[in-house]
Amino acid sequence: MTSYFVHFLFLWSLSVMASAEPAGCKIRITDRGLDMLKYETQKFVEEELSNISMPEMKGQDGRFQYTITDVKITELNLTHADLRFIPDVGLLFDVQNSSISLTFNRRILYWFFYDTGNINASAEGVNINTALNLIRDEEGRLKINNITCDANISKMSAKFSGTLGRVYGFLARFLTTGMRFLLNQKICPALDHAALVLVNSLLETIPVRTEVDEFIGIDYSLIDDPVVTSRSLDMHFRGMFFDISHQNVSLVNYAVEPVIKEYDRMVYLALSEFFFDSGLFSYYTAGVFQTHIVNEKMPKDLEMLLRTTYFGFIMMLNPALVDAPLSLQLAVNSPPKTSIKTSGATVVMTAIVNVMVLPPGQPPVQLSSMTMETKFNAKVSMRGKRLSVHADLRRFKIFSNQSALESLALIPLQAPLKTMLQMSVVPLINNWTKRGVRIPLADGMDFIEEVVEYHNGFIVIGANLHFSKGLREMVVGSSEMEQQTANSTATTSTA
Repeated sequence: MTSYFVHFLFLWSLSVMASAEPAGCKIRITDRGLDMLKYETQKFVEEELSNISMPEMKGQDGRFQYTITDVKITELNLTHADLRFIPDVGLLFDVQNSSISLTFNRRILYWFFYDTGNINASAEGVNINTALNLIRDEEGRLKINNITCDANISKMSAKFSGTLGRVYGFLARFLTTGMRFLLNQKICPALDHAALVLVNSLLETIPVRTEVDEFIGIDYSLIDDPVVTSRSLDMHFRGMFFDISHQNVSLVNYAVEPVIKEYDRMVYLALSEFFFDSGLFSYYTAGVFQTHIVNEKMPKDLEMLLRTTYFGFIMMLNPALVDAPLSLQLAVNSPPKTSIKTSGATVVMTAIVNVMVLPPGQPPVQLSSMTMETKFNAKVSMRGKRLSVHADLRRFKIFSNQSALESLALIPLQAPLKTMLQMSVVPLINNWTKRGVRIPLADGMDFIEEVVEYHNGFIVIGANLHFSKGLREMVVGSSEMEQQTANSTATTSTA
């Protein structure tokens, strides 16, 4: 009985640990960001409602027979629109006391009189209340799961034109009642399609698991449903890099979980030490952190110093090797480690440096093996949607792997090796990191006016949002991208 109980506790503890996966990356959109998004949402809704198609209406009232065709919405005035958060649900788009102008054609038969003309109508007191439920889908992507919509038009009036416009004026109330009913029935389905189809297709273009370069990729899947309060929308992402060639090999996240406390800016991005460590770990497993310095890559003064240092050893091995080329083989021997403090971010890296002599037509001969300990300052920056890191060498130390006596002999090499690192290796590292990695934002939306703050264990970047495209353009672009992907897949399948 006891063994079963212990087994149960073990399984329960594993499930708790699995469900409590810490986030490596968090994004907060505040009510200030929502204010900017409100304008784009309002324009998008106006465009969607303008495309509402109305069916032909036919009917009879006594001696009157009528047909209504070519209903077109000419103007929407959603002046009293608001977009805000619904705690524990998602977003609310609310329109109050707005108006819609439309036109339609009439054909009316009264006894033997037949009349056609245009009708200008206006709907007043338009109220639309739309709630969007936001969730994490099975792929870890943000998604609109459900929409609750309520639309109501309080009154509608019409003005007839044509030869018998005044005579048929009394029919306006009869016709507009039916038109108001139809409009009420059309508004919510149009908004349902806009949210569940069009906006969701835009959300699907935001990268969840994607390649960064030819060596590594990044996993931005949500680890839980978004957290919505009256002031913000918080999204918790896995924020983990992976080696493309070994995608099942990953780093366990034991880092401090980032915390966002601010609301002053439109958006905040928080990154833990794990976010950076997983990237360094992935590059390490991909074999990127190794280089071979030889020939023209070797600074002349360093080569001269190496020859002087190892001259006696070379002569003991083989005097014929005195003029053979020398090389340095650098290979990081363990995953680099990031440390983030309020004073800034640093990266500690340890590597094995082998000094080799390269006799022509023969295998390389090792002259020495030393351990190199380095510490870099890491400056994090954001530009648009791309996060980048710039490294500067802060501390450098070498010692022999063979003897303490040789470590003393290596002291003259400290300065030239440090210079070589700054000139050759550090630019190589920055060449990879300056390209940056995209953060999970839709195309057309960028960070501006960024401020980076360093905390113990994590970084918080506060910024404002800039829309380089309108929401309609972003949605259309996502639909075109989805169509291109579908066509490419179909072509590949056919081939």
